Amino acid sequence: MKRRSFLKNTALTSVGSLAVPSIVPSTVFGKNAPSNKIHVGQIGCGRISRWGDILGVIQHDFAQTIGVCDVDSKRAADGKANVDQFYAKQGKTVDTKIFENYQAILASSDIDAVVISTPDHWHAQPAIEAALAKKHIYLQKPHAMTIKEGKLVSDIVQSQGVKFQLGTQQRSSEQFRYACELVRNGRIGKVHTVKIGLPGDPSGPLATPEPIPENLDYDAWLGPAPWVDYAEMLVHPQADYSRPGWLRQEQYCAGMITGWGQHHFDIAAWGTNTEYTGPVTIEAIADFPRSGSWNVHGDFMVRMEFLNGLTFLISGGYPNGIRFEGENGWIFVTRGNYQATDSDPNSQDGEQSPLEASDSQILTDGIGPNDIHLPRSSDHHGNWLESIRNDSEPISNVEVAHRVGSMCLLGHIAMKFPHRLNWDPSTETFVGHDKANEMLSRPQRAPYGTDHIVY
Repeated sequence: MKRRSFLKNTALTSVGSLAVPSIVPSTVFGKNAPSNKIHVGQIGCGRISRWGDILGVIQHDFAQTIGVCDVDSKRAADGKANVDQFYAKQGKTVDTKIFENYQAILASSDIDAVVISTPDHWHAQPAIEAALAKKHIYLQKPHAMTIKEGKLVSDIVQSQGVKFQLGTQQRSSEQFRYACELVRNGRIGKVHTVKIGLPGDPSGPLATPEPIPENLDYDAWLGPAPWVDYAEMLVHPQADYSRPGWLRQEQYCAGMITGWGQHHFDIAAWGTNTEYTGPVTIEAIADFPRSGSWNVHGDFMVRMEFLNGLTFLISGGYPNGIRFEGENGWIFVTRGNYQATDSDPNSQDGEQSPLEASDSQILTDGIGPNDIHLPRSSDHHGNWLESIRNDSEPISNVEVAHRVGSMCLLGHIAMKFPHRLNWDPSTETFVGHDKANEMLSRPQRAPYGTDHIVY
């Protein structure tokens, strides 16, 4: 049952200091509108934006990134340069605007849609505010830091009717869709177990407080997270776009269980048709650093059981990818040697096959006309843009983002307890466990955070 009826008649008065346009820009109405360019604002110009999101949008001639922002002014300038240089190579002269902050992007009537490529702790709030401002949303995963936030994002996005795509781009890769179609169509019989290979993160040194760089609005970067003294190793590098330290801090990220976890959990749920529900029991063990400033989980094992008897097992001890095991065989799918960034945990030996099975015949049988066919996409950003232009459903919608993200976060919460937890997917609460339910949300530092949005 959808959780949105309480929002449908909400009268929007304000979103903090955000001015919300009263008229939806004409560009959202599709290819026959006076201007069929979808004007996009880029929120966050860090590593994933530089190597994925900016190019993912501007390569489409019916979309144009017209503005960028980042709390680090150097990165905002680099983001503008990336866009301008791309268009210059096409013989076009553009002058992409650097906005003061993301609220200014959302307040601009020239912008139809936003791509949010911020650190994890800055995903939910701008996504909610973008929906309230009637901007279409492409959001990097995970879409929220807590299950409570995730529910709020899903409810508000659905109530506002904007197009939402989560950056789980494996759904737009051929081998993942095909693997899920094979599983859904019973090629390996009834599935009883899914094994998800997912590494942890190592510990690191103790951070030493440093002066805040003049180009960084550090208070805004921290946002809803507690105040801590600045150290470059806890934020992002100033000299390059290598893997940032915030990925290893629980204040800003739950670790690989949500970082890469949302990609793999998403495929596991897609293949087993559990993408709109959740497990009923979760148990986990995990190593956490005992020294240094990086404090996300290391080696771990999570076990989840669903009401129908299906079991998910998640551990770094399995090969990186998703292995569906059924009564009549197994299918394993992974990215192979593809890397979005140079630190992605993929095979580097050039020999990783993206799709394997217990019997090669399973992979060659194909999907017949009367079989289950899952939605097709070969370009994740393009699929989102097309959904705006054609008023269609994106392949990674917001409720799936929430339900799959919740599975990841349930695994993270279970790491904190020495015993099995019982979960009710219908109420989205732990059964008879007050301490675990307290972890469905976290304190937020005012004036930032989803608790402080006025609507």
